[in-house]
Amino acid sequence: MAGQRKFFVGGNFKMNGSVKMIKSIVDELNKGAFDGSNADIVVAPPAIYLLGVKDSLKQPVEVAAQNCFTESSGAFTGEISPNQLKDADIHWVILGHSERRSLFGDTDKLVADKTKAAIAAGLSVIACIGESLEEREKGVTNQVVERQLEAIAAAIQPDDWKKIVIAYEPVWAIGTGKVATVQQAQDTHADIRKWLAKRISPEAADSIRIIYGGSVNGKNSSELAQAADIDGFLVGGASLKPEFIDICKVKKA
Repeated sequence: MAGQRKFFVGGNFKMNGSVKMIKSIVDELNKGAFDGSNADIVVAPPAIYLLGVKDSLKQPVEVAAQNCFTESSGAFTGEISPNQLKDADIHWVILGHSERRSLFGDTDKLVADKTKAAIAAGLSVIACIGESLEEREKGVTNQVVERQLEAIAAAIQPDDWKKIVIAYEPVWAIGTGKVATVQQAQDTHADIRKWLAKRISPEAADSIRIIYGGSVNGKNSSELAQAADIDGFLVGGASLKPEFIDICKVKKA
């Protein structure tokens, strides 16, 4: 049930920041007085800043990588393996973000293979799914997100879903200032939960957190949070601003 699912807020910095800027964000987060009771909070800085953020960020806020590869080591210049993230004491990784899919060619299968490798290495995964504006207008949102989820389901074991947070991010709402209405987001989240109940198990459907991403900010987060099947947020641009603290403190009524 929704009351048993702890709220989850992720902050995806994307390819933004500098040493000075990241330090300022971490300082503000450390002043946030989070006790961990309201939400699990995870921030994902660019890879070059991961270790610095991990070492300076106070618990209970955790750190995530924005991506990882499928292999544990080898001749894969420019990639980071899930085993290396685990070795560096990074516990989370974002996989399948729409920018990885659209700009860098990450297919459903590659996202699924990365998810399998990450979980095998002991990481927890924020698995991103979502439809384009064209797909939304064609009325095939459910087919798209179920296809993306099915690829992951085919690659992992049913028990592995305990290590996954699903992030529904309509592509047309990412970085555009457009936000799915609360009803649009809730309807898709509810459909994802129905898919989980049918494809994985009713227990998985009840326990897996499904978070919303797509131009979430301090103004719309409170309303979105009240939807029954929205269990938190994956925040982009607003995670670089002071309002991220307010988003992390949003509570369901």
